[in-house]
Amino acid sequence: MKKKYDVYGLGNALVDIVSEVSDDFLQTNEIEKNLMTLVDEDRQNHLMSVIDHVNSDKQCGGSAANSIIASSQFGGSAFYACKVGNDAFGKFYLSDLKNNGVDSSLNAESLPEGITGKCLVMTTPDAARTMNTFLGITADFSTNEIDEAALIDSEYVYLEGYLVTSGNGVEAMKYAKKIAQENDVKVALTFSDPSMVKYFNAQMKGVVGEGVDLLFCNEEEAMLYSQKDNIYEAREYLRTIAKRFVITLGANGAMIFDGDTFIDIEPYKVEAVDTNGAGDMFAGAFLYAITHEHSLAEAGKIASLASSKVVAKFGPRLEWHQAKEILNHLFEK
Repeated sequence: MKKKYDVYGLGNALVDIVSEVSDDFLQTNEIEKNLMTLVDEDRQNHLMSVIDHVNSDKQCGGSAANSIIASSQFGGSAFYACKVGNDAFGKFYLSDLKNNGVDSSLNAESLPEGITGKCLVMTTPDAARTMNTFLGITADFSTNEIDEAALIDSEYVYLEGYLVTSGNGVEAMKYAKKIAQENDVKVALTFSDPSMVKYFNAQMKGVVGEGVDLLFCNEEEAMLYSQKDNIYEAREYLRTIAKRFVITLGANGAMIFDGDTFIDIEPYKVEAVDTNGAGDMFAGAFLYAITHEHSLAEAGKIASLASSKVVAKFGPRLEWHQAKEILNHLFEK
């Protein structure tokens, strides 16, 4: 019987504030380029005060949220488990989720006291993205935010690697994984960022446990997690922890392990202006495809084209019509 949701995601709820900055801005403000760095509220408020907001954009985000919204844009059914506060940003987040066709258990009238998390996404002229994140109330995300009924009524649960930065986040991931495995729900995991694998390796391995059904990572994350020196040794190691996996390779496309063989996915050449959300878009489009009767090779094509579209613009999302155009372009009769 068809389940209600294709994908049930859990992860941080962050209002993304995307801005264009210069390399000099990063150096002057002692911001480490190309990484996601956790900061306190005072530090984030300072950066927000000195960033030029003329070219800024605001939307609900967080890695898994971006993927869940992408899946919804392509036509998938999705649920997102998260935590926001009862401030203006929290109400905005909830409204933006609904406007993007994503269900949740959040209620605007009963949001908890607290400050909603925010992520400053700073994009430099070379299309690199650097993030400074104040987690706010999402740092308290726990098993309490997991809607078991919705999870059980999903084909996949999608775990965001960023949750490994807190003990309660790790427990929520493990709990969701346990519920999924007991109820014939497939488990997908994204490593999210090299820093999560590098600095929270033990926590990530605790979540992986005896393995997952589907893993998303990039080349650097694959080598860091496996502690191998090249991608070919790394992918052999990943075969021991994931039934299937995707390694994104940036401008070189991606490689997919389908359980038996490797599938190379060619890139779509574009002029990149903002790499923010490329991996999230790939995962979301891929999850949509494999839950809608596409082969893994077809899913890789859809995800690769979607990622190329998103890096050619600012922000981690496509327009709704672009998702439909991608499907029409690849599969028009």
